[in-house]
Amino acid sequence: MPAKIFDYPAICKTVLSLDQKIRFAGVINERGRLVAGGMKENVEPLESEKDDEMIFMELALRVKMRKEFDKQLGRVNFALASRERALAISFLVNDDILYVVSEPDADYGVLPKKILQIINA
Repeated sequence: MPAKIFDYPAICKTVLSLDQKIRFAGVINERGRLVAGGMKENVEPLESEKDDEMIFMELALRVKMRKEFDKQLGRVNFALASRERALAISFLVNDDILYVVSEPDADYGVLPKKILQIINA
């Protein structure tokens, strides 16, 4: 069955408008490159552009590693990292990754479910 076609820029724009605490919504390809989306306007980045590249490559590798256990545990719905300065959530979209970063006090019980609804719409 062919993969579903997603409008990545539209998804990122919708996610960014979902909650005022969301700072970043971008799609990262399997090689760790940003292919759509980015930082919300008027938001100061927490890291440099060079650090972004490293974060994206590490994320792509982590997602690949997680796929090794899909047969035993099922597909990952989302992965969440709660850090002191940010909440980072990743979602698999076809072979790409929707990466969302919000303020650390965002509602991590609700936000991933809302984003999954956008992806699955």
